[in-house]
Amino acid sequence: MKDQEVIEKIRKGDETALDYIYTKNFRTITKMIINQRGSKDEAKDIYQEAVIVFWQNAIKPEFTLTAKISTYIYSIAKNLWHKELNRKMRLTNQEDIEDNKELLAEDINVGDKEKLHIIQKCINSLGETCKKVLTYYYFDGFNMQDIAKLMNFANADTAKTKKYKCKKELDNLIKKTYKATDFLD
Repeated sequence: MKDQEVIEKIRKGDETALDYIYTKNFRTITKMIINQRGSKDEAKDIYQEAVIVFWQNAIKPEFTLTAKISTYIYSIAKNLWHKELNRKMRLTNQEDIEDNKELLAEDINVGDKEKLHIIQKCINSLGETCKKVLTYYYFDGFNMQDIAKLMNFANADTAKTKKYKCKKELDNLIKKTYKATDFLD
């Protein structure tokens, strides 16, 4: 079936188009999600959601297909998966922060707590991208490849460059806002 035929069937409410789309693209989307640290169940959920989004867009009279259906659905699924990864990372980070607050309080002496508070305050005042990159790297222990995927950077080198610039921005902010004596024991 050609893409335009599929669109016409969708607009007529013919669900054979849905079966065709689902079968034709399932393996590619599932493979992409599993390769990006997803499970089979997550891949199925994301794929179903992507097909629904495509279907909802395709029934709109103003919808014009500018790429292959498979490319369009792949793009939708990829965006949905990255949103899901970011959501999972935020949840994990928040849970880790909550779980570790008591441990941090016990393990860090008063001076270190103050330093950590200063650093966290400065990181929080950075832009959203820098905040995420530095948190992923320094607090969550992610490598550059993982950060590149999570942040939709071109590659690990781009992530490394961004981390360097963000770290430099953080250093400048700390130096501008605080005195060296704030960091001495």
